[in-house]
Amino acid sequence: MPPKRIVRAAAVQIAPDFERPGGTLEKVCAAIDEAARKGVQLIVFPETFVPYYPYFSFVRPPVASGAEHMRLYEEAVVVPGPVTQAVAERARRHGMVVVLGVNERDHGSLYNTQLIFDTDGELLLKRRKITPTFHERMIWGQGDASGLKVAETRIAKVGALACWEHYNPLARYALMTQHEEIHCSQFPGSLVGPIFSEQIEVTIRHHALESGCFVVNATGWLTEQQIESVTSDPNLQKALRGGCNTAIVSPEGQHLAPPLREGEGMVIADLDMSLITKRKRMMDSVGHYARPELLSLAINDRPATTSSPMTDFPDGSMNLERQREHVGREPAIDD
Repeated sequence: MPPKRIVRAAAVQIAPDFERPGGTLEKVCAAIDEAARKGVQLIVFPETFVPYYPYFSFVRPPVASGAEHMRLYEEAVVVPGPVTQAVAERARRHGMVVVLGVNERDHGSLYNTQLIFDTDGELLLKRRKITPTFHERMIWGQGDASGLKVAETRIAKVGALACWEHYNPLARYALMTQHEEIHCSQFPGSLVGPIFSEQIEVTIRHHALESGCFVVNATGWLTEQQIESVTSDPNLQKALRGGCNTAIVSPEGQHLAPPLREGEGMVIADLDMSLITKRKRMMDSVGHYARPELLSLAINDRPATTSSPMTDFPDGSMNLERQREHVGREPAIDD
């Protein structure tokens, strides 16, 4: 029999650095170094971890959030840029796949962005959360389906979604059709309360079972001092506690290590990739268990842009480039 294919994975539960620009990146690099010493081949960080998740937007009204929103712009990540360069160097040094959540700045807009770096440091995927949730819509723009791709890393086929994107079954199915082997999910943590932790538990275990893949899930963590810095209102502070569930789940829906629900730490487990076949042997949602003649998924995976020569006009008429493509010749133009 061929040797077992084993991937050692880590999910990191960690607090950002609210005080120092660049401080959170330092914590990311330190965590990658620590994981490397433990033989980790794939590491996952929480949602928009660099520079930090915008917790302020959950408990403060928009009129009182201007200064914090501007600060987030100032510290947000440009892709490519110094942050991606530093993470790529660490991934290359340790031969590790790194999945990192960042606040991405693209000119005048911010996005909830997930980055997947391969073991040689190459940035294989930059994807943006397709629909920011509730308060997040005041912070981030919308992503598009061009990022609903599974990255072919050197250790496995890796997909990623952020937080409540997992409640969009078609987004999950888009990754399932590409036969993801390891699904990397990211949540903010320290949000909503204990019920959020329970919801995460149901969500990640269900996806593991339905897709027949491993799920490596990372949530963030806030210290009491950080919670107090976000809001001084004791009632609102309750909304910034709990909601953590950093875990690694097998294709059979089982935890491979004790989950982490409070404090900082790292959940590490060895993923036996043969368990994917063991699960799919009985139920392959995108294979022998699918009914494509009855049910199918259509995806518009073209990147969304504000200006494109291939875009038709709102009245249904085609622009000049589209006309040329459509008829194969120069259109007649009346004077």
